[in-house]
Amino acid sequence: MNRETTSHLKAPELRVAHWIDGNGQSCAPLTLADLGVGYKVLYCFQHWCAGCHATGFPTLKKMIAALSTKAVGFAVVQTVFEGEEANTPERLRETQLRYDLHVPFGHDAAIEGYPTIMRDYRTGGTPWFIVIDPTGEVIFGGFRLDAEAFIASLEHARAL
Repeated sequence: MNRETTSHLKAPELRVAHWIDGNGQSCAPLTLADLGVGYKVLYCFQHWCAGCHATGFPTLKKMIAALSTKAVGFAVVQTVFEGEEANTPERLRETQLRYDLHVPFGHDAAIEGYPTIMRDYRTGGTPWFIVIDPTGEVIFGGFRLDAEAFIASLEHARAL
């Protein structure tokens, strides 16, 4: 799997304060443990990001369709590092419905310049995928995640 992160790092706990659940209801802040004990995929987007809608969300939907029943946890985070007027908490539910996604969505507003997930996971913008393995190590962080290769690698690992 192609990896754009510079080094493996232990996944920091999520510090995103505002969340809605897969049904659009406000909920307590999500933790990594809430996503299960297997692989975890975090998808970072901005509402106004053309690449997020053209490639990121279709990639995410493909992975959820193939892996959500296989103990892979998914969450989506709106990283607001610019465009605060367009990237609002209200857009979370709108985006969930647009893509028919029943996974938690978080709104991570900038604090001291950048959202917490961008600082903690060293992201480079949007769309951005973060993959965490079952041991809690970040094994991928980057703009482009090859969904087919990721799905195949998990299927292969389960077959061993």
